[in-house]
Amino acid sequence: MNDIIQTLFGQYSAYETIDIVLEITAVIFGFLSVWYSKKNKIWVFPTGMISTLIFVYLLLKWELLGDMMINAYYFIMSVYGWYIWTRKVDASHHTPISKTTTKEKITSIYIFIATLLFVFIVYKYFDKWTSWVAYVDTLTTAIFFVGMWLMAKRKIENWIYWIIGDIISAPLYFYKGFTFTSFQYLIFTIIAIAGYLSWKKILSNNQAT
Repeated sequence: MNDIIQTLFGQYSAYETIDIVLEITAVIFGFLSVWYSKKNKIWVFPTGMISTLIFVYLLLKWELLGDMMINAYYFIMSVYGWYIWTRKVDASHHTPISKTTTKEKITSIYIFIATLLFVFIVYKYFDKWTSWVAYVDTLTTAIFFVGMWLMAKRKIENWIYWIIGDIISAPLYFYKGFTFTSFQYLIFTIIAIAGYLSWKKILSNNQAT
């Protein structure tokens, strides 16, 4: 039992207490954000902004540049998404859940490719392109960038990107030594699957009426 605990949490013995508290706090607000997203509630954005701000600080300190940029981007897109979700398309309806258009799919590809190139340049500039982790980090950054953009626009396909990114991130963060965050992404995967099914049901009901 002690060996298991040491494997999971042993790395935290070298961390500052404040960083551990901040990581747990960010994880809690991250859970809340994803849960509110699943429920199609506007609270997805303020809770997500708190989580991302904390992670920007921690990831910069841990020199995980791709992940840091993901969270900085999340914060910016949360502001944008907050506006989109509360914007009324007519006198009585807000922006509804919908499927991506052909134009949005093309834009998603551009965002994905541009993010890959940008993160690669950042890693090379700071001389951090030194292991396979950088490759995976760059890939997940691009996946999450597209997912967040689609979520801000209330597109159901955002969940597909979250599911893929979460599945990759859970073992990656465990390898990096951030057990709490790894557990977060593991649970995020489950919530993302439930979120996709929930939004699909809402979309079907909206189309039926």
